[in-house]
Amino acid sequence: MEFHGNCKRVFQEEDLRQIFMLTVGVLQEFSRRENLSAQMSSVFQRYLALANQVLSWNFLPPNLGRHYIAMFESSQNVLLKPTESWRETLLDSRVMELFFTVHRKIREDSDMAQDSLQCLAQLASLHGPIFPDEGSQVDYLAHFIEGLLSTINGIEIEDSEAVGISSIISNLITVFPRNILTAIPSELFSSFVNCLTHLTCSFGRSAALEEVLDKDDMVYMEAYDKLLESWLTLVQDDKHFHKGFFTQHAVQVFNSYIQCHLAAPDGTRNLTANGVASREEEEISELQEDDRDQFSDQLASVGMLGRIAAEHCMPLLTSLLEERVTRLHGQLQRHQQQLLASPGSSTIDNKMLDDLYEDIHWLILVTGYLLADDTQGETPLIPPEIMEYSIKHSSEVDINTTLQILGSPGEKASSIPGYSRTDSVIRLLSAVLRVSEVESRAIRADLTHLLSPQMGKDIVWFLKRWAKTYLLVDEKLYDQISLPLSTAFGADTEGSQWIIGYLLQKVISNLSVWSSEQDLANDTVQLLVTLVERRERANLVIQCENWWNLAKQFASRNPPLNFLSSPVQRTLMKALVLGGFAHMDTETKQQYWTEVLQPLQQRFLRVINQENFQQMCQQEEVKQEITATLEALCGIAEATQIDNVAILFNFLMDFLNNCIGLMEVYKNTPETVNLIIEVFVEVAHKQICYLGESKAMHLYEACLTLLQVYSKNNLGRQRIDVTAEEEQYQDLLLIMELLTNLLSKEFIDFSDTDEVFRGHEPGQAAGRSVSAADVVLYGVNLILPLMSQDLLKFPTLCNQYYKLITFICEIFPEKIPQLPEDLFKSLMYSLELGMTSMSSEVCQLCLEALTPLAEQCAKAQETDSPLFVATRHFLKLVFDMLVLQKHNTEMTTAAGEAFYTLVCLHQAEYSELVETLLSSQQDPVIYQRLADAFNKLTASSTPPTLDRKQKMAFLKSLEEFMANVGGLLCVK
Repeated sequence: MEFHGNCKRVFQEEDLRQIFMLTVGVLQEFSRRENLSAQMSSVFQRYLALANQVLSWNFLPPNLGRHYIAMFESSQNVLLKPTESWRETLLDSRVMELFFTVHRKIREDSDMAQDSLQCLAQLASLHGPIFPDEGSQVDYLAHFIEGLLSTINGIEIEDSEAVGISSIISNLITVFPRNILTAIPSELFSSFVNCLTHLTCSFGRSAALEEVLDKDDMVYMEAYDKLLESWLTLVQDDKHFHKGFFTQHAVQVFNSYIQCHLAAPDGTRNLTANGVASREEEEISELQEDDRDQFSDQLASVGMLGRIAAEHCMPLLTSLLEERVTRLHGQLQRHQQQLLASPGSSTIDNKMLDDLYEDIHWLILVTGYLLADDTQGETPLIPPEIMEYSIKHSSEVDINTTLQILGSPGEKASSIPGYSRTDSVIRLLSAVLRVSEVESRAIRADLTHLLSPQMGKDIVWFLKRWAKTYLLVDEKLYDQISLPLSTAFGADTEGSQWIIGYLLQKVISNLSVWSSEQDLANDTVQLLVTLVERRERANLVIQCENWWNLAKQFASRNPPLNFLSSPVQRTLMKALVLGGFAHMDTETKQQYWTEVLQPLQQRFLRVINQENFQQMCQQEEVKQEITATLEALCGIAEATQIDNVAILFNFLMDFLNNCIGLMEVYKNTPETVNLIIEVFVEVAHKQICYLGESKAMHLYEACLTLLQVYSKNNLGRQRIDVTAEEEQYQDLLLIMELLTNLLSKEFIDFSDTDEVFRGHEPGQAAGRSVSAADVVLYGVNLILPLMSQDLLKFPTLCNQYYKLITFICEIFPEKIPQLPEDLFKSLMYSLELGMTSMSSEVCQLCLEALTPLAEQCAKAQETDSPLFVATRHFLKLVFDMLVLQKHNTEMTTAAGEAFYTLVCLHQAEYSELVETLLSSQQDPVIYQRLADAFNKLTASSTPPTLDRKQKMAFLKSLEEFMANVGGLLCVK
């Protein structure tokens, strides 16, 4: 017996339970047999698959109806939440034991093993009303863990079992409440954690091997990720587990991870049956995603485990890094001597160097994740475990020796007297600084060709991550502060001044030496931004002579900075502008802006004001100057903060007006047009929320003029070259981004007046001549004729387009009926296309756009308007979506809100749709269920009105409606 996706038969829950019990009985019989014939084996597999289907059922809560139809979609993430009626069936320990027995019997058959493990993963996620009390949960969990341990202890796990077993463990840890997990017998829990530790280390080794062999199906990697996530769930709970509970387990997992990523003899990396990976394989791997991004989740878990066991892991990382720095220094010296002895020699074997670089790569990544968190939009704080560890040992620390080790990256730590009395956190940072110093010395010795750009990237990535968290640590944010950390990196300390100078020198060196390595140069300028984005750090940075030299060099566009890629130059400009808002006296500040911004303005005006600019504009050096200026303007806009927006807005507005003129000059140079629009996008994105009314109007007017010029140059234009579609895609994407940024002013506004600009430009605009609505609707008028079906196949463009349309409908619904007829029809067609032919994300956006449009119709009460007619059509579409089509349940709320508003607007048409649907039903049972469900749906709001309370009642009724009849009439 099987369930088919298009089956329309409706099962009662009791039917499903009986099917499950029948299946269990058959599996019981088969599991008793020693040998199965091929035919019996096939039958056995089908029944096992059937059990999997029933258990993969996503049981709905009991108050949402008892009826289900058979449309199963097996998923490893569906959790098992059956009703109380299943209690006797699923809490019978013999049922659970049967599935463990079945798995042990068939585990070498990979197909059947998938089904049996999926059944067990479902049983491991059992929760909800099926458990009468906590005691029953504890008994069930204890029995399950006993069965699991007896099944997997002492066996060699097959490839096909890894993901299933990790899913079982993940479900046990995430689904069962922590107090239930800790209530099972302590010996059993201890055995379970030991098993988890063993499996994590084992799967980690197998995952590393998969990576070296470049396997397509990375089953162990997936399993390893799941187990590491499970560890995070456990170790972050300090309420149920005393401090140090998981320390020894954390040590084992951490050691295993490090060992897998180090070369022999210390580690096992690249030790495969086929020997070391070939050079070709290594080159291929360089095209893949960077390790720090690809393995960020793993590294975060391992970093957390390292903090739990800081007493072991910090000294371990320090010694491994220091030892490899010494070896790297020695290897580079030997290579240098060899080159000096025979200058033309090409016999240098780089294998030892490559192994060292790879070791250092992983050690720096793990160190970065151990010492600091990856904070997005939050104030980065020193992790509490690291702070506590430093405080705990601070009485044993000699501050002067610690500072000496920090400030002497050119010396071996062990050569400094009393080195063992150093703060471990600072010594670990110092180990990375020693890697950086070896790199710098190799560059000065003309050995750059022997260095690894990847190591260079790792160093500046680490230093940026570290600086965000530790440099000029704000003591007010902590209950307790470590004296060594405060003394080394606090405000007004020699340590912080020294390290800022050191980091700045590193940035300047990298930008000179690695200008052609875009990723490394980009990481380097990101470090520079970190140094100046906080005022306290910027105040120290501007005291360095190197900073002023860098600013002058960049402003004069001298080599090697002018060789940096455009994105890097943009970020460098951002950093230089941020630095300019550090604390300086008026004269110094004026001097700084004169040296940083004035040359930009002067050179730009000199170029565009030449009499023969039209003739020269396509010359390479002129185009380079224009491009460099536009990139710099984007960087200036990106540096906007509330306390600098007044200066930057006034500076940028002069450029924006000139940029519109460039649109005409470069109308046949798509990349320049693109970059001009991007300048406007960045200014709107970063500054619009701070602008008061008159300033915002200046920006609206400039944007409107830009769009008019673009429209004149592009509408009706035939682009016949092969890159035309790509060019148009980029233009339209940027224009939509610009319009969306302008719209954001309507709901993110930090400036009710122009107070922030007081003193910069007196006077308010006499009258509001242009609004955001004018610009945005003009832009939509421009975009719609260009939005072809082919362009909508670009997912990013498609999403941005529909996001824009939804914003417009939400913010300016009253403007939609006033649109020109052609534009209105195009907009309505776009909404219908989005609902019927696009992704679920786009469909949801369209549903969200419908609600304000229908509300606008209801307010206007114009029953003959085109919008009123259009909403009647949309009522039918939404009705069909909810009742007749299978849809993503995440869209039900958006669909429900649109549906309710449309029903209020078109009550007669809604009744007609219901009657038509009911009259088409041949099956009296289905007819009655549908009739009852529809009566109940609108009973709470008869007649429905645009009232919030009624709407909420309707949405609640809709949930029950979907549970009772959702999918009943669907045909896949």
